[in-house]
Amino acid sequence: QVQLVESGGGLVQSGGSLRLSCVASGSIFTIYKMGWFRQAPGKQRELVASITSGGITYYADSVKDRFSISRDNAKNTVNLQLNSLKSEDTAVYYCNVKLRPFEPDFWGQGTQVTVSS
Repeated sequence: QVQLVESGGGLVQSGGSLRLSCVASGSIFTIYKMGWFRQAPGKQRELVASITSGGITYYADSVKDRFSISRDNAKNTVNLQLNSLKSEDTAVYYCNVKLRPFEPDFWGQGTQVTVSS
């Protein structure tokens, strides 16, 4: 099993920044992909950004040029730097880990990000 612990959410004004972190622990040899999803009230959960073990990144169009994802493979951590935050970024952000392709994902408990306008 894999446990994910997230940190770094909070309340910030529009235009501000936050940094989310997620640490994975448990039965881990290697992690194929790490990422962040978010879910706003009344909306479906959506992929925000992801990064593979080789460093290949993906960003949703809505966060490109504002968010930056990084990972430390040795520490099994993934970070998400959120800059130029907008009210529409308000959501619960979930850390997501896939140990190998085509295997089930593991999820964190979620951390709230609230952007006030």
